[in-house]
Amino acid sequence: MKAYIFPGQGSQFEGMGKDMYESSDLAKSLFEQANEILGYRISDVLFSGTKEDLVQTKITQPAVFLHSVIRAKMAGNDFLPSVVAGHSLGEFSALVAAKAMDFEDGLKLVQQRALAMQKACEAVPGTMAAILGMEDEKVEEVCAGIEEVVVPANYNCPGQLVISGSIDGIEKAVEALKEAGARKAIVLSVGGAFHSPLMEPAREELEAAILQTKINAPACPIYQNFTALATSDPDLIQKNLIAQLTGAVRWTQTMQNMIADGIGEFVEVGGNGKVLRGFVRKVDRSLPAEAI
Repeated sequence: MKAYIFPGQGSQFEGMGKDMYESSDLAKSLFEQANEILGYRISDVLFSGTKEDLVQTKITQPAVFLHSVIRAKMAGNDFLPSVVAGHSLGEFSALVAAKAMDFEDGLKLVQQRALAMQKACEAVPGTMAAILGMEDEKVEEVCAGIEEVVVPANYNCPGQLVISGSIDGIEKAVEALKEAGARKAIVLSVGGAFHSPLMEPAREELEAAILQTKINAPACPIYQNFTALATSDPDLIQKNLIAQLTGAVRWTQTMQNMIADGIGEFVEVGGNGKVLRGFVRKVDRSLPAEAI
């Protein structure tokens, strides 16, 4: 069985999508439709913008969503997943690709999500840090002992967990984790404390929009970040999407569950095509190279 997996922020690159726009009438039409929906020419930012332009949350999220969804639509009848999943923002791409949500609704939600998260970042400054070479349980234990807001945010793969929280909290956690034996603890250059309680204002703002968006049963099951489990239930999909903003991305557990459920091939759709494939390899080193 084959899983199609969709990346989130961090997979963007300069000029992304330009080749698709120039070679495919379908891609060109979808990019132009996106320009109208968003109210600005995101295609121009993608094709000609600087690296600095692309790291702005309000640009990055719709950009990565568009690149993934258009890539999936260009595959046409060859897009035949047994299951789908997306890392953080990528969950929205996965839902549109699996026909649980239409293109316009998905893009509007992603735009609202990006703006709400950026607003929350500006209101309450926060940051994130990558912790390498330490068991997840030990990272959780150290974070629980910090008085400020610090929580596990992205369980990316064994030995790589990203934590999120207040600036002071992350600084204290980084020092404590180094002392506890982490191989590396690196503060990331990000706009805020994503997937933490500091995103509560964004969750509240996005909840209403998600509840008003029609979600259909997907063409195949989707493994969601909040539970790391597969579902085709539109009500549960909606509930987990809302919880995702302040909850952890349980990607390690998602990949482990997929493999246990019989998934033997993984296809990364969109972005630079490298981020999630690298995580899969670290989750199960026995998978043959041609399966990823």
